Amino acid sequence: MEFAHVSVLPRECMEGLRIRPDGIYVDATTGGGGHSLRIAEQLSEQGRLICFDRDREALAAAAVRLEEHLHKVTFVQSNFEYLKEKLAELDIAGVDGVLFDLGVSSYQLDNPERGFSYMHDAPLDMRMDQTQPYSAWDVVNGESFEELRRILSLYGEERFAGRIASAIVKRREQAPIGTTLELVDVIKSAMPAAAKKEKQHPAKRSFQGIRIQVNGELRAVETAVADALDCLNPGGRCAVISFHSLEDRIVKHIFIDAAKGCTCPKSFPVCVCGKQPKVKILTKNALVAGEAEQAENPRARSAKLRVAEKL
Repeated sequence: MEFAHVSVLPRECMEGLRIRPDGIYVDATTGGGGHSLRIAEQLSEQGRLICFDRDREALAAAAVRLEEHLHKVTFVQSNFEYLKEKLAELDIAGVDGVLFDLGVSSYQLDNPERGFSYMHDAPLDMRMDQTQPYSAWDVVNGESFEELRRILSLYGEERFAGRIASAIVKRREQAPIGTTLELVDVIKSAMPAAAKKEKQHPAKRSFQGIRIQVNGELRAVETAVADALDCLNPGGRCAVISFHSLEDRIVKHIFIDAAKGCTCPKSFPVCVCGKQPKVKILTKNALVAGEAEQAENPRARSAKLRVAEKL
């Protein structure tokens, strides 16, 4: 398959980052390179773009898309959780902007071989980095009932997490659950009839939860966004697109904490902690896609963009 991913909120992201032609920018989630291309096009010969992705196929596709700008671009195959140390390895002391698009690419979702989709039959996989050993198969067939219930409830926000976890454990006692559609059947078997008639696919929340667990997504977001703020030069900006409430809540709280400064109890007459605000939040409320973009790209409907500027 061609590595395709329609970038969401492209205009809002570029306005949020406020690209300086000679600046240094990081696309922490390069994917097929849609946002990266928009950044690179605004950079002068003195500008630089660092493209992170843990998926080798994504970086290969981005290199093709960015062919005219490769002299300005450095590709880094890595989880963005290691953003700070990878920038240090490149001798980059500070950057002028960091962009995170936390959505899973269309290529990963739609490529049956990757095992992300509940619409196609494929081996249980869901690894963004296919060199890592831990996969969806290990989650489904190896985790305990209590851990499965926690994953489905916390990461998938699945209200029938207990019933589904119990059904998974019972089914795998007969034989390992090996494919995505086998897992879909188990999930459906555990859900009440009314829930299976809802607009949303019955397996959507469970697959989200398992994917987040496999790729350590929430842990990585918490680490990487906080580190990105530390890596910004004064006036530099961090823009984060999230696609579900768990991610958005993490980003919102990181920004609020960084903008707050003093952490002394309100009862203290004067500040003794000495902490100063690190950033200014530029999006009081998260930005969302307009009707036209949502109609053109349905995956933009759940996207939320938050932007903060380093003081």
